[in-house]
Amino acid sequence: MTNQTQTSRTASGRYPAGAARAVRPAARRQPSGFVWVLPLLLLVGFVFNLPLLMTAASSLLDQKTGAVTVANFQEVAASKVYLPVVWRTIRIALVVSFACALIGYPLAYWMTGLSRRGQTVALAIIVTSFWVSILVRTYAWIVVLGNSGIVNRFLMSTGLTEKPVEFLYNELGVAIGMINVLLPFMLLPLFAAMLQVDPRLRQIAYTMGASSFQFFWRVFFPLTLPALGATFILISILSLGFYITPAILGGGKVPLIANMLDILINQFPRWNLAAAISLVLLVLTVGLFVAYQRLRRVE
Repeated sequence: MTNQTQTSRTASGRYPAGAARAVRPAARRQPSGFVWVLPLLLLVGFVFNLPLLMTAASSLLDQKTGAVTVANFQEVAASKVYLPVVWRTIRIALVVSFACALIGYPLAYWMTGLSRRGQTVALAIIVTSFWVSILVRTYAWIVVLGNSGIVNRFLMSTGLTEKPVEFLYNELGVAIGMINVLLPFMLLPLFAAMLQVDPRLRQIAYTMGASSFQFFWRVFFPLTLPALGATFILISILSLGFYITPAILGGGKVPLIANMLDILINQFPRWNLAAAISLVLLVLTVGLFVAYQRLRRVE
């Protein structure tokens, strides 16, 4: 029987049909890539998406009766306490984003003109800031900007002011601390985008009689504008969730959304109202993230 099978295979150049059918099921038993990814998808869905769905459902429930209602959102919109905090958060986020753009873009442009070694040193200095805790960096600003801090002592010793300038416990102090934390997130993407601009474009522009300013304004800046817009939105997204910096440098006088949520959850039993405010913040963040992704595609 074995000789007959070998003879038939030799004659036709193929295995018999029965042997082919015996091999195919073994190949079909191999698991697809989706089977290996499925546990990770379930973990992400349970740890991340389920709490979001529970928060969204809690925002539509009355805290006393448990009935479905939109009263929580109406209270946020009509309140003279919660809505101003939301607008303050958005305003400070925009101020911080603009300040980071005004400081970060010239610095990133300056870094592109450095030598390889200079760029490495500059990047090392920027990355080193991530090694220091945000809490430590925030408390350091009290030493620098406090009434008896370095800046105020310098201003009074030079006669520029007679009394300490109030840098802390207001929106200015909160913005300064946030800019210090978020500036590296503006610098690094901008620097990477600027390095992608073909250096031969500068030579071509100079050959055609363009000045340095004309090259920058008409060639370099338009090419890096999508990256600037994307990083601007990224800084805005990160600014919306700040908690430590407003709590320390604001001294409780400049609460943002994260600080207000802490009060509603830990000090007042208003979980459903906190869920409604969280949902508003989530929608705003997702909208900014969509704009960020579109600008990245343009880039």
